[in-house]
Amino acid sequence: MKHDYTSVKNIYIICGKTDMRKGIDGLATLIQDSFELDPYGDSIFLFSGWSKDRYKCLYFDGDGFAMLYKRLDGGKLQYQKMKMKYVNFRNRRFAGC
Repeated sequence: MKHDYTSVKNIYIICGKTDMRKGIDGLATLIQDSFELDPYGDSIFLFSGWSKDRYKCLYFDGDGFAMLYKRLDGGKLQYQKMKMKYVNFRNRRFAGC
């Protein structure tokens, strides 16, 4: 499955720690209920857990959800703590969460 993600309208970085045991349905529900965003829209959602060496990416491609799970070898995600619930990466420069 190959898809061009460069034209995606929004890229949301979810700030804070997400329970990485959540699957597609759990993350989609979190997006709707906690952030009042549309998981079915043209958006990519990035989640990080307690361990900053893993993240999940959720995207609806029109006929179903795709989820990417990545574990970094020898490194960790680095970002600042923010009071915001999420950052829209497309609308501003990335300052971190």
